[in-house]
Amino acid sequence: ITPTAKIDYSTKIFAVGSCFAQNIAQKLIQAKFKVNLCPTGILFNPISIATALTNFTHLNAVNIERIVTRGDSFVSLDSHSCLAQATLDDAISALNNAIATGHKALSEANCVIITFGTAWVYEHIATKSVVANCHKQPLSNFIRRRLSVEEIITTFTPLMEGILSDKHVIFTLSPVRHLSDGLTENSLSKATLRLAIAELCSRFNNADYFPAYEIVTDDLRDYRFYAEDLVHPSNQAIEYIWEKFTEAMFTEHTKQLLPKVMKIVTAATHRPFNSTSREYKEFCHKQLEAAMAIEEVDFSDECAIFSQYSDKS
Repeated sequence: ITPTAKIDYSTKIFAVGSCFAQNIAQKLIQAKFKVNLCPTGILFNPISIATALTNFTHLNAVNIERIVTRGDSFVSLDSHSCLAQATLDDAISALNNAIATGHKALSEANCVIITFGTAWVYEHIATKSVVANCHKQPLSNFIRRRLSVEEIITTFTPLMEGILSDKHVIFTLSPVRHLSDGLTENSLSKATLRLAIAELCSRFNNADYFPAYEIVTDDLRDYRFYAEDLVHPSNQAIEYIWEKFTEAMFTEHTKQLLPKVMKIVTAATHRPFNSTSREYKEFCHKQLEAAMAIEEVDFSDECAIFSQYSDKS
């Protein structure tokens, strides 16, 4: 992999897409990178991801016609159920706040990680548009179909030429297996997404592909690297993908810095038997010095912990 740009600790990252995007984003957050997750939650298909990016770009107010009831809650067909609210007004407010948050994060980002999960979509018959989530609505309200390669490219081209044109875009294909679609349908879906990503990367010089899907299916190639549901990658697989991601996407300086950063982060989670002991005070003092020596990284949370204990007499 020869990316068009490399990630360092000054990079502002925005991650959007399937739950695998959340996995990588959480690893980046743990390693103290500047990361924002898509505020409308997990999005699986390219059309819904593009809709979210478009809404963030133009600060589009929530479409009330897209809000439905899910049990006792109200939620948008364009968002994940994590934004469900008890009242319609609360739902509208939460969604508009999420769009505003997404607008700021996307505008400030210089790297956007986009993870496609499935090419199978549900099209809402009443509004003639693809939904991010059916939210347990009657299936008779939807038409299920598979996106074409060209449809994905056509949808993403305005974004690549617009809001994403000055950003480093990293496409990934989720290794999560959508077995509810069936084995052959899942294969067709992943192949469709992979072809669309390849064409987008070919057309746009600021776009790269990170092969998370191939790492799991072709490199690891074993059910041992899936969780108990045999659908999601195991923690061991995620760690392996993370190692490959850091090797491919980080600058050399950042790769050298990463172990030092993680040592400080891990130290902050340590809970001693005696927090008033001289040994622990000295330990915290050394960690404070190490944290302050790395100017590129914001260790404010960790330093607050170390200072709390090192100040004890």
